[in-house]
Amino acid sequence: GGEAPPAEPVDGDSTPGDAESVPPLPSDEHPGEDAGEKQPAEGGGSPLGAPLPSPGAGCPAEPPRAATPGREADFYCVKWITWKGERTPVVTQSENGPCPLLAIMNILLLQWKASGGSGCFQVKLPPQKEVITAEELMAHLGDCILSTQPREPSEGLQLNFQQNINDSMTVLPKLSTGLDVNVRFTGVSDFEYTPECIVFDLLNVPLYHGWLVDPQSPEVVQAVGKLSYNQLVEKIITCKQASDSSLVSEGLVAEQFLESTASQLTYHGLCELTAAVKEGELSVFFRNNHFSTMIKHKVRLRPPPQRKPPPSAAAGAGCPLSSQGHLYLLVTDQGFLQEEGVVWESLHNVDGDSCFCDTDFHLSHAPGKEGAAAAPPDHQLHQRQVDQDYLIALSLQQQQGQDPSALSDLELARQLQQEEYQHHHHHHQPPPQQQQQQGRPAGERRQRSKPDLDCTLL
Repeated sequence: GGEAPPAEPVDGDSTPGDAESVPPLPSDEHPGEDAGEKQPAEGGGSPLGAPLPSPGAGCPAEPPRAATPGREADFYCVKWITWKGERTPVVTQSENGPCPLLAIMNILLLQWKASGGSGCFQVKLPPQKEVITAEELMAHLGDCILSTQPREPSEGLQLNFQQNINDSMTVLPKLSTGLDVNVRFTGVSDFEYTPECIVFDLLNVPLYHGWLVDPQSPEVVQAVGKLSYNQLVEKIITCKQASDSSLVSEGLVAEQFLESTASQLTYHGLCELTAAVKEGELSVFFRNNHFSTMIKHKVRLRPPPQRKPPPSAAAGAGCPLSSQGHLYLLVTDQGFLQEEGVVWESLHNVDGDSCFCDTDFHLSHAPGKEGAAAAPPDHQLHQRQVDQDYLIALSLQQQQGQDPSALSDLELARQLQQEEYQHHHHHHQPPPQQQQQQGRPAGERRQRSKPDLDCTLL
């Protein structure tokens, strides 16, 4: 939910702050500490991607393209799906759409907050609604925020509510242009507190990321510590200019961490994310300067009827995917507007390989040249779903070469992350004469080799 020259925020999601050392970073268009410990933002800026910072970078990015009345980007197509037995709208996103606003609004549309008695204004659209404007979305969101007024007449609560309303109304316009989000690498809900967080807090919408340091990489843990993204970039710049060789080395380790985790999702982070998100919980997931609506859904793995599973997998003991649910991201790309069977996209590895699912989380046919007419019968789709889940589980177990019951989810994530880090460290170590060229634009960086850890999806 991120070069020396300033760059426009990508996807309309981020407006970098005034931290002089934080360069804007490339985005990926495919997509905290305890509240009491959160610190006010020191410089703002969204963590958009793994940087190769240069001391001269950091001027505030140019403002997003001006939105003029009647501009096409101010209108968003509405996709109707069947969700929990009811026809439910999902607001789709065209290129450079305001994904923070859409991610939050789609949560409010999917979870029926008002009907659940949570006190939030009910967001419902007319059944014939096909297009909605940014102004309408903002009006619905504003009503939701206003409806959070406490019922207690306590003067303190009312004053606090009024202050929260004032703060949130200042932030609301940014939802359609970009949010100032700064992750910490210590936990999936750890963000440096910025005023923008008030909207998520008031609506009780969880905000997550999966960009974590592997605790079994002591050098990286030492280099990154409890710093936020912005603070880590500043540290890298400072260390590069230091005369102490140990500081220079620490800065290189930190820089390598950002570069080797350019996807902004680590295996350790994915495991922690899966453990932290509650079953059925709707939340916002931030990655590569993009905000997505996320849900966790438990898929109970059963071996395909026609196969005899190996003894180690017969009971599902130790299987990392059978003990917890799967994570899914809501598909809001306008290109899938007419694909009612494409609702969710799985989030099960760090390299972007995923599969589409329907509203019931059953594997959907991939929209291709043949189109929907070539989709297999329902019973075949169900069998393919079972086969896929089974193969993913077995693949992860077999790659480890161990009795799966000996591996916990955390241990598995740690091993995968360590292998990826070592692979990158051994194969991408720059020669000494190239280390001074690390300030080249991030867009010119080498494409990191993918470790051979991906599951084969059939």
